[in-house]
Amino acid sequence: MSLTLDIPTQRTTASTLPQVDLSRLEFGQTFSDHMLVVDYRDGSWHQPRIVPYGPIEVSPANSALHYGQAIFEGMKAYKNTEGNITLFRPLDNLRRLNLSAERMCMPAVPEEIFMQGLLQLIRLDGEWVPSAPGTSLYIRPFMFATDGMLGVRPSSTYRFIIITCPVASFFNKPLRVRFEEKYVRSAEGGAGFAKNAGNYGAAMYPTKLAQQDGYNQLLWTDASEHRFIEESGTMNVMFVVDGRLITPAVSSSILDGITRKSVLQLARDWGMTVEERKVSSVEILEAQANGSLQEAFGVGTAVTIAPIAVIGYRGQDYELPDLTDDSFARRVSAALTDIRVGTAPDEHGWMVSV
Repeated sequence: MSLTLDIPTQRTTASTLPQVDLSRLEFGQTFSDHMLVVDYRDGSWHQPRIVPYGPIEVSPANSALHYGQAIFEGMKAYKNTEGNITLFRPLDNLRRLNLSAERMCMPAVPEEIFMQGLLQLIRLDGEWVPSAPGTSLYIRPFMFATDGMLGVRPSSTYRFIIITCPVASFFNKPLRVRFEEKYVRSAEGGAGFAKNAGNYGAAMYPTKLAQQDGYNQLLWTDASEHRFIEESGTMNVMFVVDGRLITPAVSSSILDGITRKSVLQLARDWGMTVEERKVSSVEILEAQANGSLQEAFGVGTAVTIAPIAVIGYRGQDYELPDLTDDSFARRVSAALTDIRVGTAPDEHGWMVSV
């Protein structure tokens, strides 16, 4: 990677940081002072720039609004024990962003634009990175079509932006989830593996119905039979059964999560049996009934690890054992934190210094 771009910066004249209490943060509510903006036209990317965070203007005929060409990523920056800022696996996020772009018929973002723009932005807003336990700077790269015309075809112009926001923990208690057997998050051959906006918009209504019934999230099942588990809400999902770590294998309907990859790698490092395969709802309920289901949890950038306490199925709730200090979910969450803050060695080269 050759970082040779000269990205002009327009600094804000009125930072909002003095008005922010970094010890009291709600996820996605408070945004840092600046953002990276890059435009695509005539077959290439032009004019990367860092400007004050603020509204953007689009045409009422903007093709992203009408036809859904919009993708995004989620990643985080951390302060380590020495006060230095680090990023967790940013190139993996870039690779996934470009996979999403290909699926949505959008242009790839070059590595030099993504990485230099990201590093320069985080350095500029470095004081926004919180240091309290459980906090981080959430980073949202996203791209959307910018053509101002109606017509079902790929846009010829796009805008790529990175915004950031300081965040605390996403969930503060174990989750109640239920199997979804009517609505579908994604189907094989669809765009479920891509982080495109439409996937999330379509998931909101069934999630709302579950929340009205007292659940936090859904366990999505496959589109054809509703037999096999895919994801949990906006997260990948994992189970510990008889000491084995079991998770649905990635496919065209399941997102290839970066936190997922990291958890699986640590499990293998620790000599744990890892199974990436089809996982049926019946298998998990039988394991709960016979006592072999030890843990269930979601994994994702926003939450890192989100333990599941209750699984609902056809009107019946099934409780999972309480986590202990020896539980895999707690141990792997602590291990990831230690790597990110520099109290454990980064043996896989996941951290990038800012």
